[in-house]
Formats: sequence, C-alpha cells, structure tokens
Amino acid sequence: MMAPFSRDELEHAFQRYWQTGAVGERWDDWADLFTEDAEYVEHVLGNLTGREAIRNWIKPIMEEYCELYTVYEWHTIDVERGRAIVYMQNRRDHPSGSGVIDFPGITVLDYAGNRLWKREEDYWAVPGAYKATETYAAACQQLDAQHKQKRTRFNWGNGPAWTRGARTYFERQSGR
Repeated sequence: MMAPFSRDELEHAFQRYWQTGAVGERWDDWADLFTEDAEYVEHVLGNLTGREAIRNWIKPIMEEYCELYTVYEWHTIDVERGRAIVYMQNRRDHPSGSGVIDFPGITVLDYAGNRLWKREEDYWAVPGAYKATETYAAACQQLDAQHKQKRTRFNWGNGPAWTRGARTYFERQSGR
C-alpha cells in the first residue's frame, strides 16, 4: 500500500506549522493550519475539537505564558502514518540575562493533506514544567520583576535556520 502523502509534502507542512507557531507566534494563522474538525489532545490542560476551539484556546494561553517560547530539538516524518513528531524544549530565558529554564515536550501531528493538520497530541514533562515555573518566578522576584513582559527569546538552540526566530517577541512583531 502506498503512503497517502509524500515525505516532501509532510516536511513542508511541518516546517510551515513550526515557523507559523513556535517561531512566528502568529496564533490566528497557526490555528488556520488545522482542519475545521481537528482534534487537539492536551493531556494536562484539556482536549479540544475544532479549529475555532483551538484558536480560542491558544491565543489566551500563549498570552498568559508570554515569556515562554518553544525551541526545536529534532523531528521525524512518518510517511506511512502521515505524521510528524517533534521533540522540543519549552523555554524561558533566565532573568539574570544568562542561561535558560527549560522543560521538554513532544508533539505528534497527524496530517490531513492540503497543508492542514487533523490532530495534534502534546506530551510534556509535568513535574519539570512546575519546577521550571517555580524557578522562573523565584528568579523574577529576586532579579527582575518585569522580565516576563520583556518576552525575550535569546536562545533558539542549534536547530536549522527555519527553527529560530527574533531575540524578542517585539522584534519579531516589528519585522526586525
């Protein structure tokens, strides 16, 4: 049996997904990369059904955690299942100006064709997320109470160029 989608199609759709969301933080455009009836499985924060439910959830959650950005580690394409799997770090820059505070995650994406995804399932290290949040809050309290609002993105990791963005959310917004 032949795979329904080519590796190139899946790869291009995944890179578009990554650049729109993780790098670009264009959450309306990112939500538009899902089918109208897409399933979003979030084991900690709750499951969603439908593109508009995904949009209405992602925008406020990403605003609430505006200091957090997603750093690419690796991905793989499963042509037979029409799937992309990505391993990442959920990252905050340390308020001291040196270092990062991370916790890992994995996302599994099922492709629908036509540059759209029909399902996303997220896994993340819950104890690590809580510890990272506590560490970040304590460092902000001690070093820079306004750090969260600076929305720094100083360390995008060592992934390919398409996985990295601007040094701050505001630089990206202004097109610099």
